[in-house]
Amino acid sequence: MDVKDKIVIVTGASSGIGLALSKMLSENGAKVALVSRSQEKLNNISKNLKNSFVVVADMSKEDEVRQMVKKVFDHYGSIDILVNNAGVGYYASIEDTKIENLKKVFDLNVVGPLVAMQSVIPIMKKQGGGIIINISSGTALMYIPNMSVYSSSKRALGGISLTANEELKNHNIKVSVVYPTITNTNFLQNAIKEQHMNLSNRNSQIPEVDSAEYVAEKVLYAIKTSESEIFAHDYMKR
Repeated sequence: MDVKDKIVIVTGASSGIGLALSKMLSENGAKVALVSRSQEKLNNISKNLKNSFVVVADMSKEDEVRQMVKKVFDHYGSIDILVNNAGVGYYASIEDTKIENLKKVFDLNVVGPLVAMQSVIPIMKKQGGGIIINISSGTALMYIPNMSVYSSSKRALGGISLTANEELKNHNIKVSVVYPTITNTNFLQNAIKEQHMNLSNRNSQIPEVDSAEYVAEKVLYAIKTSESEIFAHDYMKR
């Protein structure tokens, strides 16, 4: 799908991949609904993005997700593309995993995107089609110590995405899942961490870290091609 003049929701738009993608979409002529919890950050971003619209919402809260979609639809009159990008990391061993933190991760990484999908699908059906992009993680393809909860949440999101793609194909609604690898964002700083997790040098040990703009390009490619799975790098397919 060509994004020019299309209405796009981007969650987690105040920083990282979401911010880079919002800028890229605006530069390509899209009308972007900027969604995050930070009113001030979104307002400052919106000043420089033509035809953008700010919606403050906590994507871990079901009612706020539904209200967010309604506000975007009421403002623009349609929704062509949904990008579920908001998420949170969690570092903990299986032994130290706290169930309340597991629930927080799944509320934001799985339930929020699912509720957003459920909210836009009827709109897209009436319009004759649409695109949904869910941002997963390369960790969903691996088994990394201390990342079981985060990676399993992203596996769940991938499973929902690919199943939805099958369910909705007769309605011309395409659902894609994007798998980034380590990306230069505030992910590490914002992640939930249990005690004894020393992650200060984690990124310095990784030989290649992608920019947020690089991943945003992959998301834009997913929108344009409607491929069901997009990997940040070809080696991840193995």
